[in-house]
Amino acid sequence: MGAPSTPDPYQAIAQLGAAPLWRYFGDVLPAQPKPKAVPYLWRYAALRPYLHHFLETCSLEEAERRVLMLVNPELTEPPATTTSLYAGLQIIGPGETAQAHRHTSNAFRYVIEGTGAYTTVNGERVHMHPGDLLMTPGWHWHDHEHEGDAPMIWLDALDYPITNAFDANFFELYGERTQKSTVPDDLSSRQFIHGQLSPAWAVPHTSSSPVGNYPWAETSRAFDAIADDAVGSEVEGIILEYKNPLTGGPVVPTMSCRISRLRPGFRGARTRRTTSAIYHVVRGTGTALVGDQHLDWTDKDVFAVPPWADFELRNDSGTEDAFLFSWTNEPVLRALGFLREELPERGSQS
Repeated sequence: MGAPSTPDPYQAIAQLGAAPLWRYFGDVLPAQPKPKAVPYLWRYAALRPYLHHFLETCSLEEAERRVLMLVNPELTEPPATTTSLYAGLQIIGPGETAQAHRHTSNAFRYVIEGTGAYTTVNGERVHMHPGDLLMTPGWHWHDHEHEGDAPMIWLDALDYPITNAFDANFFELYGERTQKSTVPDDLSSRQFIHGQLSPAWAVPHTSSSPVGNYPWAETSRAFDAIADDAVGSEVEGIILEYKNPLTGGPVVPTMSCRISRLRPGFRGARTRRTTSAIYHVVRGTGTALVGDQHLDWTDKDVFAVPPWADFELRNDSGTEDAFLFSWTNEPVLRALGFLREELPERGSQS
């Protein structure tokens, strides 16, 4: 068969929907991950006044959800916090209701400040308090109502970058603005909050946790019960994972949620992982060394750690503990066999 008659065979095959692999090896098979996301820190103290501004100037009827998305500078279209994870700050005022809806993406809320609000998830009212972790698994109806006397702010988290990457996201509005309560308030938390003692009649219907709220009171009690001389993780201190009590796995199949206590003066081992991670400072001051960036964090700040970036945590206080809530896409990577971690200082790898 003779050579093509076109003067530019590369242009010709492009028009036929083909491309030469040898020109793209470095893009499709890189020597190591090349994430688009960059290390970044969002200052809560700087963003909080704007949350209150939009509370006064933008109704929930206009906004659906009054949220300031935490957008990584390199992930603006569509906006995301890391390549596969999203975070945003949401505010709701006294007497407000947020329209009930559901979506394929898994979501959760970590409460930052205020009391008096609750979210209703598939008919269960789950009340919010600072430090609580509230779950909204994928395709669960959820809405918010606030009966308190001051604004409430929480951190929203979703896995929609993952869901959208698979073109698998669906969204649907509920037929009414809010759901009716169909079970006793906070029932799931009260049933499953007793550690390893879970209701024997409960059968897992999904891979998501049945717990509606992991309250801060229980988290604090768990930390208090751990002896001060516990070794913990050399990377993230005394780190606890929120678990699905029926499976022992992560709270949702796509995201792992954890919380760390960094003792005064803690300096973590430097590591790098293939996971994307987002950290919220519950309390304390410190530094995250991410790649060549020094991210100096304080109370309620949020920062992003891209995949395969050198990473080190430090508690800058010599007298006070620091607490960091975090979530990653580790369950997805583990299920697909993509999870990898390296401790450069010690030359170990897993």
